[in-house]
Amino acid sequence: MKRQILAALTMIFFHSAFAQKTEDSVKATINRLFSAMKNGDAASVKSCFTNGAILQTIVTDSTGKTSVRTEDIAEFADFVGKQKAGAADERIEFETLKIDGALATAWTPYRFYYNGSFRHCGADSFEMVRIEGAWKIQYLIDTRRRQGCAAEPSH
Repeated sequence: MKRQILAALTMIFFHSAFAQKTEDSVKATINRLFSAMKNGDAASVKSCFTNGAILQTIVTDSTGKTSVRTEDIAEFADFVGKQKAGAADERIEFETLKIDGALATAWTPYRFYYNGSFRHCGADSFEMVRIEGAWKIQYLIDTRRRQGCAAEPSH
């Protein structure tokens, strides 16, 4: 009986450690994207995405009409590469993370600063795929607003 309990506890420990390592690797890819943005590193931005990834933003115009704007990953990365280091600073908080095999979903509320000034807040929704052992972003959609922004995330 003691051996069975010890075996069960060992399995729980190793499963928990594996799950934490997987969560950490998903978070590392997302954090690498925002570090690359902050450093103005276009190549690193591109490396976070799969080939064929989709980047979208939900926008509301001055009349209140909501639409979805799709951005080209390469153009976004090139834009980031033209920014001086430290200019684009998106501060995220990991709120929800779900993983099933090679699929991960992350929800990250954020506050965005440009050249040290607050610009907007919102939430990022990531769909990620583990390809050849590395997590890559397949789909990223975000919201952007200036009102109703929560306090600075605790990091």
